[in-house]
Amino acid sequence: MGSKLTITLMALAALTTAAQAQDKSSDVIARGEYLARAGDCTACHTASEGRLFAGGRAMPTPFGTIYTSNITPDPETGIGKWSADDFYRTMHNGRFPDGGLIYPAMPFASYTKVTRADSDAIFAYLRSIAPANQKNKPHELRFPYDNRQLILGWRTLYFREGEFKPDTTKSAEWNRGAYLVEGLGHCGMCHSPINALGGTSQSDAFKGGLIPMQNWYAPSLTSNREAGLGDWGIKDITDLLQSGVSMRGVVYGPMAEVVHNSLQYLNDEDTRAMAVYLKGIAEPSPPPAPSSALPTTESSLLISLGRTVYDKNCASCHGTQGEGKPPHWPPLANNQSIEMQSAVNPIRMVLNGGYPPGTKGNPMPYGMPPFAGLLSDNEVAAVVSYIRTAWGNRGTPVSAREANELRSAPLN
Repeated sequence: MGSKLTITLMALAALTTAAQAQDKSSDVIARGEYLARAGDCTACHTASEGRLFAGGRAMPTPFGTIYTSNITPDPETGIGKWSADDFYRTMHNGRFPDGGLIYPAMPFASYTKVTRADSDAIFAYLRSIAPANQKNKPHELRFPYDNRQLILGWRTLYFREGEFKPDTTKSAEWNRGAYLVEGLGHCGMCHSPINALGGTSQSDAFKGGLIPMQNWYAPSLTSNREAGLGDWGIKDITDLLQSGVSMRGVVYGPMAEVVHNSLQYLNDEDTRAMAVYLKGIAEPSPPPAPSSALPTTESSLLISLGRTVYDKNCASCHGTQGEGKPPHWPPLANNQSIEMQSAVNPIRMVLNGGYPPGTKGNPMPYGMPPFAGLLSDNEVAAVVSYIRTAWGNRGTPVSAREANELRSAPLN
């Protein structure tokens, strides 16, 4: 009787231990899924109409087209044979398990900041998804950029390996936000100027720049003249990150995709931490004196025409004085995104229109119709010039040539 009871107790203990291990594994996988969302892995590694994380998405660059890789657990075409060590080295060092160099279209310069524990959790999640047997498509890069050894030079100039180190003079919340923005979120990939070599110097981090091949301008996160959020309330920032709309602005273009695929899934604590960090890195910037490369007579005529175009096509939503009807119809008066040095984004919005992302916080977003087929280049330039200079805005007029150049910009 005693031996049977002992065996039964041992069996129960074994079952309990197995159940606890399974629960722990499930927790790690769930955490990995959350972190993969924070890293926006889906956006690159899932092609349109393709299998989840099976790769094959074309990423046009100034050097040719790069195709993203299969990171499902398929043993033949994915990462099924990788170990957690292999995955961490790839994230941390920007090298494949065999030592091969990875093109910096993968943001390993940011992912190097990711902790080993977070890397292992992401790997556990990727191991849990359905494998997809899909071979990686060869890149289509022009000579000499198809020579991977050139990446060594790029790494020497622009890559600094190392996990995130907290700033002990800042709060835990600020440091969590910095970890997400600088690391997993790889926000600097878009919001920093990219030079002819495809790199960004550390001194220019988060200072804004034109996104190559997409013709959208990612505004500076440090300058309050652009997207610097120093004078925004925390709620306005968190609303924008989580739902894509706030009382201060709306996201469109590539940022709408980031909110849709990634940021809307972050919990309130992490979203607030990002907001605290972003507000903290903003640098006060005095408004620039308005200046224009256009002759005074030409700019005056454009702005006069622009008011007519605005009153006819825009005022019903954005208000006669640019006051808007936030959060769905953003204000144009005193709107930093309208006044930035680059006029690319307002020109593209007039030409192509667009929608904020559909999110749990804003499931039925209001959109803006395209006017490319209704307005001439002169009219587009005129209305953009008007909204950039009316109601106290301190932007500059734009030319019809600038409007015409952006008619052929890719929509995706």
